[in-house]
Parts: sequence; C-alpha cells; structure tokens
Amino acid sequence: MQYIKSGDWLVILAGCLFTVWLAGAVWFNGSADKVIIRSGGKIFRELSLSRNLEIEVPGPLGLTVISIQNHQARITSDPSPRQYCVRQGWLKRSGEASICLPNQVSLELTGGGKHYDSLSY
Repeated sequence: MQYIKSGDWLVILAGCLFTVWLAGAVWFNGSADKVIIRSGGKIFRELSLSRNLEIEVPGPLGLTVISIQNHQARITSDPSPRQYCVRQGWLKRSGEASICLPNQVSLELTGGGKHYDSLSY
C-alpha cells in the first residue's frame, strides 16, 4: 500500500469506470423496433414490433408461424424435423435472428444498434 499514491488510485478508478462504460456501450444497446421475415431468401414482410400479431409464412415444407408480442418475436411452430428455430425462443434485441433452414424461413430484428454475440466478426 505504501507504493500506491493518490494519483495512482485516481488512474485505477478512471480505468475501472471506463471499462464499465465501454461494456455497457458495447453489450447493452440495441432494442429492436422492426422485424424482417424472409421466405426462400426473399423478404416476405417487414413489420413493426409494436403490434401483437401471428403470421403464417409459406415455405417448401409447409407453414411457419411467427408470433410478435410485447416488442419481441419468435417462431412459434415450423414443419422442420428438429425444431431448432422454435426452441430458440423470444428474440428481443436488434440483430438477433432465427432461421429455419429446412423450410427456408427466417426472421431478424432490426432498429437501434446491433447486439453482437462476439466481437470477432
């Protein structure tokens, strides 16, 4: 403790505050306001997340049902065999996406800043 002076404590405190601010700016931004639904690689519909809706999207295997409630969206049902996109649950942040590859249907949330899973992209 005798080697750390008051100026050193000030630099340590400033570094900690900057780290907390940087983490908040990078990881906790990006509330979504729109959803883009694609079918067969083309945009099927682009909707606001402000209305509660249930949409049926046609795909090669059948209909995929997408629910929008309380400013979040999810794939409720899909004819794909493994149901990975249904198990993914509710999407809330900008940049999040759910993809049903066998039925070629996807949804992506947009608006605000994107939330990144990793900074390596």
